[in-house]
Amino acid sequence: MSTPIFINKVETSGIITIDLLDYKPEIEIIALDIKEFLFMGMIVKEKEFKESMAEADFSIYKGKAVAVICSEDAIIPPWAYMMVAEKLYLHAVYVDVNSLDGILLDFWKKNLLNADLSQYKNQKVVVKARADIDPALYLLVSLRLKPWVKSLMYGEAGMPKVIFKN
Repeated sequence: MSTPIFINKVETSGIITIDLLDYKPEIEIIALDIKEFLFMGMIVKEKEFKESMAEADFSIYKGKAVAVICSEDAIIPPWAYMMVAEKLYLHAVYVDVNSLDGILLDFWKKNLLNADLSQYKNQKVVVKARADIDPALYLLVSLRLKPWVKSLMYGEAGMPKVIFKN
């Protein structure tokens, strides 16, 4: 009696899976809350702002991306951000007035934009479905893959949703 041979249809289909997590940036992103430098935690007074900035240890941001935020509903003048930039200049590798998630998304997009996708030329490609990935990344990877791939799908290699075929 012979043993039945099982054929893995996913392997024989020639479908290549892309996992967007492979492009996730590894840089550490931390927040700098301007509230800590405000008079009474809510008012920008130039003298007090400069003094509190002078007392702060900005070396903790060394080699990191910094999300400059203000957790207080305060009006922050543009010169205050300029002072923060001056203090972070020698330490942080990246600084932006943005949320932690916003900066992560920016770096993730940058990684996708810089990725060499020529390996997917004339291939059947499925982008792995993940609920925790921002839709903007799916949009970007689709735009990047469109000129290269034979077909683009979403989901899992065994049961993908076809997005387009060239």
